[in-house]
Amino acid sequence: MIKCYLAIVALLFCCNLLHAQDNPPAWAGGADQRDLSFGFSFSYVDNYYKILKKPNWQLPFLDPENDNKPVTSNATSISSKNTPGFAVGFLTRYDFTEHFEVRLTPSLIFADRSLTYMYVNPSDDVTKTVQTTTVDVPLAIKIKSDRHGDFRGYLIGGLKYSYSIGAKANSDDNEALVDRTVKNVANYTSYEAGVGCDIYFEYFKLSPELKISNSFGNVLLPEAQPYSSPISKLFLHTLMINLYFE
Repeated sequence: MIKCYLAIVALLFCCNLLHAQDNPPAWAGGADQRDLSFGFSFSYVDNYYKILKKPNWQLPFLDPENDNKPVTSNATSISSKNTPGFAVGFLTRYDFTEHFEVRLTPSLIFADRSLTYMYVNPSDDVTKTVQTTTVDVPLAIKIKSDRHGDFRGYLIGGLKYSYSIGAKANSDDNEALVDRTVKNVANYTSYEAGVGCDIYFEYFKLSPELKISNSFGNVLLPEAQPYSSPISKLFLHTLMINLYFE
């Protein structure tokens, strides 16, 4: 959350600085002179899980193939820390009016996720990494302010479809139970909301943007193993700091 607040402060400072300039408006390569235009993006990604546990989540998982012996001691906590990553993508936008546009911004996301399990016996403590590479396809509405010199602010919101192309594909049924990893569903949808600003330079337009997204449904793939069984549902929360170039 500290990173989020710092990003907002930096964005507002940048906006105020640009608004105070008295230079003539930059042309930005004519980006706003066409209804349909294209660009690309680079993004910092930070995500974590919201975890809903089962009522008996603290009980150890019993190994049915080993006389129902407990695999771990009783759990004391299950948590998810923020995990950083990055993304690259493309931008297609269409202007309906001076202050309203629709944007399609497909991106390739490289960002792992993690779950930390703590137990009565500290030797059982472990962090499980969910390794993913995801294709995100957001469709969003952008509402823009009037342009002031080389700057205009905007709000953005919409829906996103995500498909995992880099999750662990091979079955781990032959691995020891303590070596199993948590798996996520292959595809899911999310809602998004954000704030940003358009900065006009002579040959291009730069749009720094702060955006959050939350998955609509459960992204956990249920399995009978020690690290998936205590969890009822997982919801993915993501913070993105985007730089769009047009």
